[in-house]
Amino acid sequence: MPGAVIVGAGPGIGRAVARRFAGEGLPVALVARSRTTVQTVAEAVAEVAPGGVRVVTATADVTDEDALRAALDQAARELGPPDVAVYNAAVIRPDTTDDLSARDLLNAYAVNVVGAHTTAAHLLPAMAERGGGSFLITGGMPDPKPEYLSLSLGKAAVRTLVTLLDQRYGPSGVHAASITVDGPVAPGTAFDPDDIAEHYWRLHTQPPGHWDHEILHSGDAGAPGERR
Repeated sequence: MPGAVIVGAGPGIGRAVARRFAGEGLPVALVARSRTTVQTVAEAVAEVAPGGVRVVTATADVTDEDALRAALDQAARELGPPDVAVYNAAVIRPDTTDDLSARDLLNAYAVNVVGAHTTAAHLLPAMAERGGGSFLITGGMPDPKPEYLSLSLGKAAVRTLVTLLDQRYGPSGVHAASITVDGPVAPGTAFDPDDIAEHYWRLHTQPPGHWDHEILHSGDAGAPGERR
């Protein structure tokens, strides 16, 4: 069975998405910067798939292109070419034009945008050749906020990246989309990661011709917003 690759498999959304896909019987590959992080998430995934869904772990800093591509290759060697890839890495911090240096902005951009592009560039050509697959990015900041300058700029770029990937690979059957989370993620709140993870599964299972390219999770009661 085709598997899922989650880049940025941290304790919040990454963990929840991995568990959601594993609960459907898909093997998962987890990529994070810390060995401790991926092992902890792997244990959480095993709880929802005690029947033996395979879990592969790899470590990579997403700003290191060679390391990230090597981790993605490891996942493909062990699970086969993925059917869905999720990019969930981000630098989330308050900063403004008054205190954000050029170096810090570049470092944030490398995680928020460049790592997503590297992941897409490495995986989507094979998905397109196969004729299908999903590439899902965790977005945010639907409205830019001056107190979150680097994140606002990065998430705007992610939204554009999804559009460009859809233009390039959509005709070949690859569904590119983002899940825009408009609030702080925390269990038991309107931004519970398990609730957010449902969007990833729904996007992945949408049939061609009915694709959404952005889901907005605003935390409001009722149906989440959708942007095609």
